[in-house]
Amino acid sequence: MTATPTVQERLDAHLRELRLPGIRHCYAEVTEQAVQATLSYEQYLLELLEREAEARTEHRIERWLRDSKLPLEKSLEAFDLGRLPAKVKQQVAALLEGSFLDRRENVLAFGNPGSGKTHLLCALCQELVRQERRVLYATCSLLVQELLIAKRDLRLASVLKRLGRYEALLIDELGYVQQSREEMEVLFTLLADRYERGSVLITSNLPFSQWEQIFKDPLTTAAAIDRLVHHSVILELNLPSFRMEAAKQPKREK
Repeated sequence: MTATPTVQERLDAHLRELRLPGIRHCYAEVTEQAVQATLSYEQYLLELLEREAEARTEHRIERWLRDSKLPLEKSLEAFDLGRLPAKVKQQVAALLEGSFLDRRENVLAFGNPGSGKTHLLCALCQELVRQERRVLYATCSLLVQELLIAKRDLRLASVLKRLGRYEALLIDELGYVQQSREEMEVLFTLLADRYERGSVLITSNLPFSQWEQIFKDPLTTAAAIDRLVHHSVILELNLPSFRMEAAKQPKREK
């Protein structure tokens, strides 16, 4: 004769069926606390639902961080904000609030190799994801290759639509690798598609005056800069190389 399931077993089964893992993992603890604190039924139910909501938010953020392709080692905790100029510190503090995404503003970080552009913007984007904002990271070279393949396969519109689901697109190392006119044409198509529809964050070691090296044509260059700068925050990281300073550090300690 089959044994009758206990109340706990029945609860577990229903919570699994209803896909409420947060409540399933905490209801025993919350039940004990409710008894000790003489919570009302409504307070008890509210506590369970808040625990479930918190667990779902935590799991969603973890999933979005994985989906973002951000290098998670480049975090805000690992970045030395003290090295930034006062103006850039103020700009970063404002950007961390996340409201620039609501205004579809862009962020353009300029500086020499090793100045911390990539680390800073990756750290910023991680904090945005933790605020439940969707972000995608890609190096410029890999992104344009993806766009070229999509164009060849007549899927460019669908790829642009997929990228449009992200509130922020971080394009790293613009101008580091010389690319063909065709590659820059699909990049321009992406920038034009996101204009006033989604934020673009860019790192580059080239000032605007040298962007014709990137887009190969003065008219395309002017149009790209115009779309990016129209609603933008520009971070000037005129700093010594982090990597060079790190390499010299052991010598100073001897």
